Amino acid sequence: MSSKKTERQLNLVICLLATRRFLTAREIRTTVAGYEEAEGDAAFKRMFERDKRELRDSGIPIETGGGDLWSGEEGYRILRAHYQLPEIELLADEAAVLGLAARAWRHAALGDAAAGALLKLRAAGVPVDTDAAPAITPVLGTDEPAFLPIWQAVRDRRPVAFDYRKPGDEVARRRLEPWGVVNVQGHWYVAGYDRDRGAQRVFRLGRIVGAVEIASAGPPVEVPEGVDVRSVVRRGRRGEPQNAARVLVRADSAHELRRGALRIVPGEHTAGGLRWDRIDLPYTDVADLVGAVARFGDRAVIEAPESARDAMAAHLAELAARDPDPETAAETDAEAEPAAATRRHSASSEQLRRLLMLVPYALSHDVRVPEVAAHFGLSQRQVLKDLSLLWMCGLPGYTPGDLIDVDLEAAEATGEIIIGNADTLAQPLRLTADEAASLVVGVELLGELPGVADSEALKRVGEKLRAAAAAPSGAADQAGGPHGARGGEAAEGPDDPLERLTGSVGVRIELGDDVRDVQRRCDEALRAGQLLHLRYLSGYVDEVTERDVDPMGLVVHDGHAFLEGWCRLRGDVRLFRLDRVLDLTVLPEPAEVPARARRRDLSEGVLQLSADDARITLDLEPSARWVTEEYLCSSVREAEGGGVRAVLRTPAPEWVCRLALRLGSQGRVVAPIEVAERVREEARRALSAYGAADLG
Repeated sequence: MSSKKTERQLNLVICLLATRRFLTAREIRTTVAGYEEAEGDAAFKRMFERDKRELRDSGIPIETGGGDLWSGEEGYRILRAHYQLPEIELLADEAAVLGLAARAWRHAALGDAAAGALLKLRAAGVPVDTDAAPAITPVLGTDEPAFLPIWQAVRDRRPVAFDYRKPGDEVARRRLEPWGVVNVQGHWYVAGYDRDRGAQRVFRLGRIVGAVEIASAGPPVEVPEGVDVRSVVRRGRRGEPQNAARVLVRADSAHELRRGALRIVPGEHTAGGLRWDRIDLPYTDVADLVGAVARFGDRAVIEAPESARDAMAAHLAELAARDPDPETAAETDAEAEPAAATRRHSASSEQLRRLLMLVPYALSHDVRVPEVAAHFGLSQRQVLKDLSLLWMCGLPGYTPGDLIDVDLEAAEATGEIIIGNADTLAQPLRLTADEAASLVVGVELLGELPGVADSEALKRVGEKLRAAAAAPSGAADQAGGPHGARGGEAAEGPDDPLERLTGSVGVRIELGDDVRDVQRRCDEALRAGQLLHLRYLSGYVDEVTERDVDPMGLVVHDGHAFLEGWCRLRGDVRLFRLDRVLDLTVLPEPAEVPARARRRDLSEGVLQLSADDARITLDLEPSARWVTEEYLCSSVREAEGGGVRAVLRTPAPEWVCRLALRLGSQGRVVAPIEVAERVREEARRALSAYGAADLG
């Protein structure tokens, strides 16, 4: 059924592109192959309406207009000027920028849209350079299940409803008129008008529980004039610290606290040979301050204010009195990892979009079956099935001279794809709103990369993309969704769907001046081929190491900037987060990256699972659900009362001890039992600094 549907819809596209006048539904029924299978008028009407809707959803501008003058019946056609991708010329530097912009989405929800846009541009003869500047890697993640439906609602201007859980709160139903989505520090937020609260609100997509319902009826969402969605999201997040605590930190310890301190006063050595420094640490909330300091156990002690000191004593006392439960730990060891999600099968609409992209590309390029299979993530067998279907389609009449010519024997024998007699589909389809927006947002992300941010090519390619994707005068408002205007209605300047969508999407990477300076110097060393020396703060343990690094590339991922390079200390490729670089020196020595070194595959993120990782199970209270948003979990199961049981996999179990010290009563290490015991003992040692009685 799926292949027959694709064949019918492709024949409909070819017919409506070839006609010079509007064709009535009655004419289409008798002319286009596939509609003869409809049993009766009602069945045909349902079939035809569904086909029109799905084609418009795919960005195909079916227009309506005068059909039969005698009966007044409506007619349909596809105007080539509205269907075809307009001419776009890119200079070499612009092609490099565009290739980088498309890379940003390759492992994310809009990866297919970005890849489709590039294929259309290449089919139109645009020399998009995806191999340029291999040392720079922009990556956008969309791990939140709610991202796609929220994106679609913003695109189509539809209200949504969803269940939402803030840390520590019960699940609440929210009804929102979404204005836009913004990525801040690797997390996606949606801003809009909350119908129940009667005010603008910001929601983090990772905290949406279950499915998002998109309203299909009612008026479209109206975004207030002059609203800057990026500013709304920025204001909706937590404010700046307002208070300062006095904290004692042991020398050469608590490096993260030191980095955030307002002032550091070096101390004197004690009789035991230790030195304690005094720091002034900014904070907004006492509970957050306690958690931040507790991570460092007995190496950091709050001196003032007294309220924070008392809160820390209570926090540690609860951890110190908590005995591990061997029975529960044994139960978790027997729990199996959840099965990996299976890959969804190709739908008819996806197959149609593939064919409409493949034909113009194959007509203008030497392309082979393995290349097409790799591009679309298909088996070679499926590509051959697509070509067989294409061979059955063509102009009405469907004689050998009307049908598209596909050399199936060559495709099966050598993999070569040879297509002929397909002039009707020779020009690539105009970019959909999703495709164009994915590239425009990718260009925006490039503004955070050294060597690209100040490039004139960045500005020029953004302008050219908007011009190429803008709805032509008199074209349908094809926003990539079912809620655009009907064919024949003119798009009105500022209400152009692409401008509306890209204005509703933002990416913010908040790098401090010191981090940007490190990023710039890394880029200069990379281009000059020089060795780097780093003083680097580990992300797992409270330790600073000295590293000589042969730079291989720069990465922006999940709101953070990284240096990727060959670490001579570890003898392997490593990613170094630039905000953890305490000091950087460009050495007067050439970098020598070993021939065996390879850039890391970031399809699963920066932090990736390893067979050697320790599995640590935590029970988290509702207020600690943020742990599952911030850290890599191999399993998350709902528990009674709104909490969760999460399994973290990490190469450094001591890091989870620090996390458990931070969580206090909000989280508990269940297994392994040794880690739970270590948390208890570290809490007892830290508690002694607050004058608490010995707990034995």
